[in-house]
Amino acid sequence: MTNNTPILELKGVTSAYGRIKAIREVSLKVYPGEVVSIIGANGAGKSTTLMSICGVLRPEEGEVWYDGRRIDGLAADLLPPRGLCQVPEGRRIFPRLTVEENLDMGAFFRSDPEGIEHDKNRVFQLFPILLERRRQQGGTLSGGEQQMLAMGRALMGRPRLLLLDEPSLGLAPLIVQQIFHIIREINESDGVTVVLVEQNANLALKNSSRGYVLETGNVIMEDSAAALLANPAIRKAYLGE
Repeated sequence: MTNNTPILELKGVTSAYGRIKAIREVSLKVYPGEVVSIIGANGAGKSTTLMSICGVLRPEEGEVWYDGRRIDGLAADLLPPRGLCQVPEGRRIFPRLTVEENLDMGAFFRSDPEGIEHDKNRVFQLFPILLERRRQQGGTLSGGEQQMLAMGRALMGRPRLLLLDEPSLGLAPLIVQQIFHIIREINESDGVTVVLVEQNANLALKNSSRGYVLETGNVIMEDSAAALLANPAIRKAYLGE
């Protein structure tokens, strides 16, 4: 933690799909330089929490604060220029655009060609396979390569806070190791704060500083990642023990 002021704070956020409340009075804080995991079973409200942060879903109640400003009333497209970027579940790359064109889309709001080129080279450094595939259409990539491209596209926005939704979903174990190595790299070397939603609770907590546990839309526990990993109830419920 670099200071005592959160870069992100949710205060009693409730969000719903129609009449169904997906999360209820969720409160959490993320400090600059942290990797914070949100774990829980399927349907616990993890992805809804991220969508409520990034403006895809507008909360019914509560407040979302980012970098000292309330953002829950802002349109989703206003947040990446402020340094808040998301890698959504299921990648959602542009399948007919090339790898390089996908990366360019991540910098669509920027007007600093030299900086954009610098960041693109950084993405290629982090993901060498994308450099090899730069002329290929995104839809022709493997699932792991598409996940790397989705992360690279988000990094082209030069994020201060990166929201990652299920980055390991459907990927082979070796690729998952690579993805999490990169997550640690961008956090430690590039100073990007990360909020990580991940069904693989063991993997998420081992790569985080703190964690929140969601159950049926409510935060039921918050602690250091090490304490959550050691907690018998968490180990039984989420780590398969």
